[in-house]
Amino acid sequence: MALNNIKRFALGVEYDGSFYHGWQRQKRVSSIQEEIERALSIIANHKIDVICAGRTDAGVHSIGQVIHFSTTAVRKKSSWSIGVNSYLSKNISIVWVKSVPESFHARYSAITRSYRYIIYNYSFRSAIFQTKLNHVYRKLNVSKMHSEAQFLLGEHDFTSFRALGCQSYSPYRNIKKLNVFRFNHWVVIDITANSFLHHMVRNIVGSLIEVGMSKKKEFWMKDLLRKKDRSYAGATAPAQGLYLVYVEYPSYFNFPRSAYTSTFFE
Repeated sequence: MALNNIKRFALGVEYDGSFYHGWQRQKRVSSIQEEIERALSIIANHKIDVICAGRTDAGVHSIGQVIHFSTTAVRKKSSWSIGVNSYLSKNISIVWVKSVPESFHARYSAITRSYRYIIYNYSFRSAIFQTKLNHVYRKLNVSKMHSEAQFLLGEHDFTSFRALGCQSYSPYRNIKKLNVFRFNHWVVIDITANSFLHHMVRNIVGSLIEVGMSKKKEFWMKDLLRKKDRSYAGATAPAQGLYLVYVEYPSYFNFPRSAYTSTFFE
């Protein structure tokens, strides 16, 4: 690409992760990254590589993923959204597009990431939403879950909640918000942090489910932080209940929020 003609764009992306082996491009399996790059490359008429705010695992969904790419192609903004969508499966959608300076980076410019985990807490499983939430048939004590979750707020060593194969150099992360609440048969866990370790959210949720089932004593989550040992924490919660809902950037980028993320934060 001619350096003086390069333009950079940020895109908001929604996707149903049920049909993919995660965000990251992999050999011989379907990925969200590969499908988006293919569609963008058709519109640009040259190879496009994209960077995302946060890689999601197989089965994890998004209503707030942010990506960026660079191109020399001159197209209307609608081409990077409506045009790209015409080449994507119905399980992935570009929901907004914005021109950004070359200094913008979807991952490194982000301030925080926010996830929502949804549990269907009812005696009988759902036939309709089985790929969109986690079913827990035993009644969960949401008050206990929320109380124990507050021990995780702030900056800590989250070794007890990271995947054994996590490749991050540091186990320290800063959780800004962690709320647990019930809406009829749904139990919702909202969590915001500067960034997350591999499987960190799902490992926290798995531990909170044990708290909600009254399998653990008071202050157990606090003790897990102190132990710094993954083997003491709960099982990793299933992927299908997890949604990347919002990525926060400095306000001067002026990125739009979807109806979903507005509801999440207001």
